[in-house]
Amino acid sequence: MDDKIFKILKPMLWVLTIAAAASLVITSITPRKEVVDVNRINHDWAKLMLVLDQVDKNYVEDLKHKDVTEDLIPLIMEELDPHSVYLPPQELKDAEESLQGGFDGIGIQFNVPNDTIVVNSVITGGPSEKAGLMVGDRVVKVDDRTVAGVNMPQDTMVKLMRGPKGTKVVISVKRKGQEELIPFTITRDKIPVHSVDVAYMLNDTTGYVKLSKFARTTHEEFVAAVDKLRDQGMKRLVFDLRDNTGGFLDQAMRLANEFMETGEMIVYMQGKARPRTDLRADGKGRYKDMPLAVLINNGSASASEIFAGAVQDNDRGTIYGVRSFGKGLVQEPIYFTDGSGIRLTVARYYTPSGRCIQKPYSDDYELEIFERYNTGEMFSADSIKVDENEKYTTKGGRTVYGGGGIVPDVFVPIDTVGVTDFMVDCNRQGLQIKYANTLLDRYAKSLSATTTMDQFEHFYESLDAEKGFLAYAAENGFTPKEGEWAISKTFIMTQVKALIARYTAMGDNAFYPIYQKTDKLIHIAVSNEQQ
Repeated sequence: MDDKIFKILKPMLWVLTIAAAASLVITSITPRKEVVDVNRINHDWAKLMLVLDQVDKNYVEDLKHKDVTEDLIPLIMEELDPHSVYLPPQELKDAEESLQGGFDGIGIQFNVPNDTIVVNSVITGGPSEKAGLMVGDRVVKVDDRTVAGVNMPQDTMVKLMRGPKGTKVVISVKRKGQEELIPFTITRDKIPVHSVDVAYMLNDTTGYVKLSKFARTTHEEFVAAVDKLRDQGMKRLVFDLRDNTGGFLDQAMRLANEFMETGEMIVYMQGKARPRTDLRADGKGRYKDMPLAVLINNGSASASEIFAGAVQDNDRGTIYGVRSFGKGLVQEPIYFTDGSGIRLTVARYYTPSGRCIQKPYSDDYELEIFERYNTGEMFSADSIKVDENEKYTTKGGRTVYGGGGIVPDVFVPIDTVGVTDFMVDCNRQGLQIKYANTLLDRYAKSLSATTTMDQFEHFYESLDAEKGFLAYAAENGFTPKEGEWAISKTFIMTQVKALIARYTAMGDNAFYPIYQKTDKLIHIAVSNEQQ
């Protein structure tokens, strides 16, 4: 698509160009009929504009131009590809905030068991901490609006609490031991958004970093995390990109550059109106000699696939997991003066060997991930569909396949060990989270004072959490059938333990090391890298 459409659409779809208006021919015949000579128009969009003009002039009722425009633009974008989108002002603002490294808000993290906001983390130094909110508080009202027990969508709750920096909001909470609601007047401020979820040592020599997205601050966060782990003795890195849906290309480039030698290609881009552009490493990376394992899954997309593809094609590290999503389109943002904008596909990404990352479009594009389950691809490497016509060669001479996504070097099927009907029921009902919240109510003071893993282990041992969870599940109508608890116990109680640990002063730094003890992919990557 060329730029003409944007020059037309940007002001308003109802504005005709002079050329389009001049081509209209009207004959005075009863009933009234208008004949349009589309062949006299100088550009390909004339018919569309003329139809809009005729509707505007002759339709039986007055039209709400803005409403029609807002409905029409998404339909145009849907005809292009699955990732070219129109974003109204608020959606554009929300999308950009998630990647900019910060947003304006009150500084809490929460979950919503039993239709009530439960604060599970208060950001250090943020507005809520300064105002006095605590982990375990139940948010009942935001200003004068009740948000507890009214089946309010979670995104609506978030919008009520967020707002411009400097504005005030009253958060009324129910706190254990207090009969009345406690109101807190909180002045909203800039809240940092971190893309490094956690970084810790898996053993004496192996570090682990989990990255949730490629945001504006990602490179800075990543370098700080890796350097801290090196100070703790890290000799090799496990880099977790599972469910990382991407973000800014420059951040993926900067991260890949840290591991590549001078001149090694990271990615190239090419499109109809965009000549091929090769992006290469400058050789100034800090971690060029560090052994690297990259974890991916079917939720790893875009910038994640650029990084993984660069590592694989340059034989710089080992990719573990299942085939990645297959999103390799270059989206260029175009902003409109009303605060809205579009993300338009202008090129495709290719790995250094020449593989196009983008998977084919299809009528069931959005359901393709589920098809991978149905065909067995998530459980067996032999079920991965590879196109023999899409063979490529890595720098070291290994064969890799194109056709969409990054196929891992070491296939690790999704883990179904421990899955029983009882575990599925518990997950569906969120019983692990709800039970952890009951313990938070009971032990909030002790949990908030827990600052080390040794302290937490001692506290956890005193709970008899297994007995407590089974009793809680039974109270809610769920009891394991014979043999089910023996199969699922380790996995369910690991989840429960990790969720309780998240309520300590350590937060995610306690949650992830516990939760990932049953993560087969991490164990395989660590074992292989140490051989």
